[in-house]
Amino acid sequence: MLFDRLFSRWTRGWLLAALGVPLLLVTVLLVDRALTPGSAPAPPAPAPAAPRTPEQPGPDAEETVPVAAPAPAGLPVVDYEPAPTGFPADPLPGDTTPLTAGASPTRNIAAYDAPGGRPLAFLAPTISGVPLTMPIADRRSGWTAVLLPSANRRLAWLPPGDGWTTVPLPDQIVVERRPHRLTWYRAGRAVRSWPVSLGLPGQETPLGRTFILGRTPPPEAVYGGVDIFALGAVPDDPDAVPTGLKGAHIGLHSWRDDDTLGQNVTNGCIRLTRTGQRQLLDQLIPGTSLVVVDRLRTPPPTA
Repeated sequence: MLFDRLFSRWTRGWLLAALGVPLLLVTVLLVDRALTPGSAPAPPAPAPAAPRTPEQPGPDAEETVPVAAPAPAGLPVVDYEPAPTGFPADPLPGDTTPLTAGASPTRNIAAYDAPGGRPLAFLAPTISGVPLTMPIADRRSGWTAVLLPSANRRLAWLPPGDGWTTVPLPDQIVVERRPHRLTWYRAGRAVRSWPVSLGLPGQETPLGRTFILGRTPPPEAVYGGVDIFALGAVPDDPDAVPTGLKGAHIGLHSWRDDDTLGQNVTNGCIRLTRTGQRQLLDQLIPGTSLVVVDRLRTPPPTA
């Protein structure tokens, strides 16, 4: 070490004999201070930086935003009929994390199968005359993923730019199939739970994340005279539903009586009490996310 070489050189030299040990020690201390400023030990060397993947750019790197391919004018427009195929599966269909923002088209916008991928359809400002708001499920590389309407457990990717606005979504509905329970959440906190009726065997209420597409008046008195929420979800097996319900969406609605609450008796819809349905109609807006799971790990405090 440098300190050892200096010390040995001084001990063998004539200066030690002439000036003595005290001067040698002072000299060594001065040399040591000149080589190592301050009295604290030198900091350890930094650990090697972790490799950076393209999905995790460094702070000094600009994230590359995939370019959106031009959308052909002849692409289909998503409407109340089943959405076109080819859109990616929702990677988190049973995730009950609230989706707190939605995307509302202000004109026809192209929906893609991935960031920088293929345009498969257009999303319009309305479906059957009802303004469209889709919960935002993911953001990646400057693109935005929304829950696709008229489909089950599918996402659509929107490129950056204009053509849609962001809408806050304060509420969420969670439906548990095994305990036949619906719970309304606001700002992540359970507000109220109700018993519900769900789909009968072969026409089960579809699992996964969907959303309130819009509100429609009841076509018959059988719905208890209370408006219906049409959801973005459709029957998992369209051929299993009665002929009169072909092409219909899954609905959230009341019934003429409450005798079947807690049972699997519907064609896939979610039946709620009339008072509960009226309360939700008064509070929830289109785009509110609704997720159907088998059972929550912990029952809501309102159960």
